[in-house]
Amino acid sequence: MEDKITLVGKDIKYLEALMIENGQSKFRAKQIYNWLYLKSVKDYDSMTDLPAATRELLKEKTQLCSISIKDKQISKDSTIKYLFEHSDGTYAEAVLMRFDNRANLTACISTQVGCPMGCTFCATAKLGFTRNLEAEEIIQQIFLIQADTGLKITNIVFMGQGEPLLNFDNLIKSIKIFREQFQIGARRITVSTCGLIPQIKKLAELDFQSTLAISLHAPNQEKRQAIMPVANKYKFDELISVLKKYTEQTGRRVTIEYVLMKGINDGIEDAKQLAIAISKLKSNVNLIVYNQNEKSEYKKPSKETIQKFKYILEASGKKVTIRLERGADIDAACGQLSSKFKNNNP
Repeated sequence: MEDKITLVGKDIKYLEALMIENGQSKFRAKQIYNWLYLKSVKDYDSMTDLPAATRELLKEKTQLCSISIKDKQISKDSTIKYLFEHSDGTYAEAVLMRFDNRANLTACISTQVGCPMGCTFCATAKLGFTRNLEAEEIIQQIFLIQADTGLKITNIVFMGQGEPLLNFDNLIKSIKIFREQFQIGARRITVSTCGLIPQIKKLAELDFQSTLAISLHAPNQEKRQAIMPVANKYKFDELISVLKKYTEQTGRRVTIEYVLMKGINDGIEDAKQLAIAISKLKSNVNLIVYNQNEKSEYKKPSKETIQKFKYILEASGKKVTIRLERGADIDAACGQLSSKFKNNNP
């Protein structure tokens, strides 16, 4: 029996060809397209403007998604964490975040099964790396969240499992589909990276207009190297230099992400060094209070320490925000995504 064609992730031209190949009107492709990307329909029977025969054809030869929701947890703050199962038996997680008094709905999605970067403070790193997600698998995370909740995602952050820039081609393809088919603006999409210099240069060449966030997490090479193995290959000063060129080429600010960990990188001298290091970089700073998890001995700093760190950076002229903690009670906060289901390694 032939594998069924997966529809979510296909563009309008593909759908038109599929309809014509199966003796259907080309017009049906546009109807299907709208149900997929503008309405995130749950099943074929809900495609009410399609003839029954067309719906039966779709049921016979196609499927909406190749991934499915394996598990779902809802936090006391309304954050929802999804565990998605792929056709090969592997798993990845995504998170839907809602914020009080904001219309925005932000989905934090994954680009890999596990992660190869080995950051010492991140629960996902403990999973190891299994494989890259295909573009369609990335896209289907958003589709299934919308289908499950009946809500329209307005913002996407590539901050789930994995290093997005190690899955470069599928990342770029999925962003294109999010923009063109799901109608999510470029400025409402953020890609977070540990700082892979060659790929950052490629983004600059593409005139990347979404937000680039850099997981810096240290004020200098020595401290960064101690907690982030990527710094062994891509040095701190070189990364800052490349980011300066990136902002010049794209005209876009970068976001510096900095996880504050008690006694590790949260001191006054750390704040001063960070302020100097990024003083000439067109950037904003997003401070992340460390989210403790059972797989790490790191601790979160005191509120006083956090505020002192923030004050020093603001005094240097930077716009600084402290990321709101969402979903910590269901291990859905930053750095906590670590599927309790074992992946089937290829």
